[in-house]
Amino acid sequence: MNFLQVGDAAIHYRTKGLSAGKPVIAFVNSLGTDFRIWDTVIDELGDAYAYLLHDKRGHGLSSVGTPPYTIETHADDLIALLDHLKIGEVIVWGLSVGGLIAQSVAITHPERVAALVLSNTAQKIGTAEMWNARIDAVRANGLESLVDPVMERWFTPAFRRDDNPLYAGARAMLLRQSAEGYCGTCAAIRDADYTDALARLVVPTLCVAGDQDGSTPPELVESLAGLVANSYFVRVGNNGHIPPLEQPTAYAAAVADFLKALPPGDAEPLSVDRHSRGMATRRAVLGDAHVDRASAQATSFDQPFQTLITESAWGTVWSSDRWTKRERSNVTIALLAALGQYEEMAMHVRATANTGSSEDDIREALMHVAIYAGVPAANHGFKIAKQVLANRNASSPLKEQTT
Repeated sequence: MNFLQVGDAAIHYRTKGLSAGKPVIAFVNSLGTDFRIWDTVIDELGDAYAYLLHDKRGHGLSSVGTPPYTIETHADDLIALLDHLKIGEVIVWGLSVGGLIAQSVAITHPERVAALVLSNTAQKIGTAEMWNARIDAVRANGLESLVDPVMERWFTPAFRRDDNPLYAGARAMLLRQSAEGYCGTCAAIRDADYTDALARLVVPTLCVAGDQDGSTPPELVESLAGLVANSYFVRVGNNGHIPPLEQPTAYAAAVADFLKALPPGDAEPLSVDRHSRGMATRRAVLGDAHVDRASAQATSFDQPFQTLITESAWGTVWSSDRWTKRERSNVTIALLAALGQYEEMAMHVRATANTGSSEDDIREALMHVAIYAGVPAANHGFKIAKQVLANRNASSPLKEQTT
């Protein structure tokens, strides 16, 4: 068994075929399940791909940590696994809440996602009242009180037979989840809404619905596809909310058609140009407000320059998976300080709120500047960084710079 400590939780994971240099599919499973739900799908897809599976915190063999969670917490767990395993770019295949987690990963780490499979999910699932009621019910009466209504949403009547051992196994799987972990993830789903953020997604995306899904009906999944620019929509027949268990062959075949159309490794994604990818990365690092101001201020005179930096700096260098955003952030701050580009450095210090660079990282970068580029450059860099870190949450934004 493999475990990785991520913050306050030990995350249980399994890999298959990573050393073979194949495209990697990272599966993210649904509420109340563990990663064994993907076993038959992997058998159907075969050895054309490598695979990463994990139990969300509070599910399967992963520890509970400190609930309630957020979708971003679950997404950070997956990114930590990718970093630990030195996996750069992946196809993220998420089911139900796993689809919300996949959306979060693609929005915040676009350089790590080659494609998305958003299955039986939506931009927002349910209402706060619904999820609060479910949390209260589990806390009062345990998961046993929810099993029958959940099974009705998960599976079609044809699957819910007493003589179906797979159905019995699915019931047992739900009952054996941590009630605390289940409630923690219910809270994460309750608080998640990616309706507006989905406009930033540019990776090829397949949205999959079950024709009899009682949790995320086909119409809801189709509305998700309508929010993603480069998306495709497909229904899997005779199927409820958990297709990898109910219709794994048809489900895997539907997704395999999409995966086979993806370009190989280093090729450009389907219908995605370098400018679109660069704009998504630029927004992820500098923030929507900053980029919106820059776009609004552009004129016919400097628009070609704005296009150049979006495609080269952001669409190529910053979008590469060779370094993490944190690593690029640290190097950029050091280079700008060494060159005396302090206004631009200030912008990138502010952006560390999005890249994950810490104050310790910034200090170490400037210490290197002192040794290799001179104490005066580092001294002024420290002055600028201190001002920005002290006022990063102030309402007045930095002046727009070139990158």
